[in-house]
Amino acid sequence: MKIKWEIEKKRGNFRPSLKYMIILEDFEKELGVDMVNLQSTIPKIDSPHIDHCFPDCHERKCCWQPKDYHWLSTPFFKDGATSGFIRLPFRENGEYPEIKQSFDKLRNQHEKLVREAYSKKPIEQAEELDFTAKTREAIAGALAAKKMLAFCSRQ
Repeated sequence: MKIKWEIEKKRGNFRPSLKYMIILEDFEKELGVDMVNLQSTIPKIDSPHIDHCFPDCHERKCCWQPKDYHWLSTPFFKDGATSGFIRLPFRENGEYPEIKQSFDKLRNQHEKLVREAYSKKPIEQAEELDFTAKTREAIAGALAAKKMLAFCSRQ
């Protein structure tokens, strides 16, 4: 699984945005690995539809604490990829270590499922059953007589 992300922020009072993409490799799709859903440590902000945050507003108020956190998910194995967009809280220092930490946690849980799925060996069985000797003996006389009559009636 490949996880790619980027954080972009315009100069000024604009909030940064996180864009990410998670792509499964072909062998992961072939294993049918289940999705991982986890609550990240990436904070949800008030009014995420607003692309800016003025001083002393929203997350820039003194002592602001997030009330909730974003959920991250790996893609469904049949889809193979997912992407997302998250508006991040404005931070004076511009640092967001929780993003890498959250993606690390998502990757670790996914890799655990990959190892478990890989340990399930493939099975291919082919068998065949036929009449038992006892049944063949029981019906042999009747079948032979029917075949002889059919042969005689063709001539």
